[in-house]
Amino acid sequence: MQVRRAKIKDTDRIMELLVQVNNVHSEKRPDLFIKNKTKYNTDELIEIINDDDRPIFVAVDDDDRVMGYMFGKLESHIEDNNFPDIITFYIDDLCVDEVARGQHIGKLLYDYTVAVARTLGCYNVTLNVWEGNDNARRFYEKCGLKPQKTGLEVVL
Repeated sequence: MQVRRAKIKDTDRIMELLVQVNNVHSEKRPDLFIKNKTKYNTDELIEIINDDDRPIFVAVDDDDRVMGYMFGKLESHIEDNNFPDIITFYIDDLCVDEVARGQHIGKLLYDYTVAVARTLGCYNVTLNVWEGNDNARRFYEKCGLKPQKTGLEVVL
């Protein structure tokens, strides 16, 4: 398994995985996520693949088949009024194909992301986990992430 930057040729496979991750969320929060939908459409995905400030890394098998992805976003706090001058690497989404889970592909993607963030001079790596997604939370805690902030809601 290797990790590389996503290419346009990976679009269809990434779209399949976007459905998988959305369905994980829709099982936990059907009020917020519509089953079998995706966060991005194909045109938006292609735009993101071409954006250096929003890198997508993919884990590919020996046949160059995408088995997982990580969507990232560089967030600059340079000259922000109340933050020190730092750059954060935000993990917007991380997904491993449901048939390949348990093979440490997520850890491979995470470690690759951290290495890239260090190379870019980022201060930290952050992400959000939806409440109820206990598997994801345990995975990230095993990777060494700790809570930074907590989001709360009241459903009306």
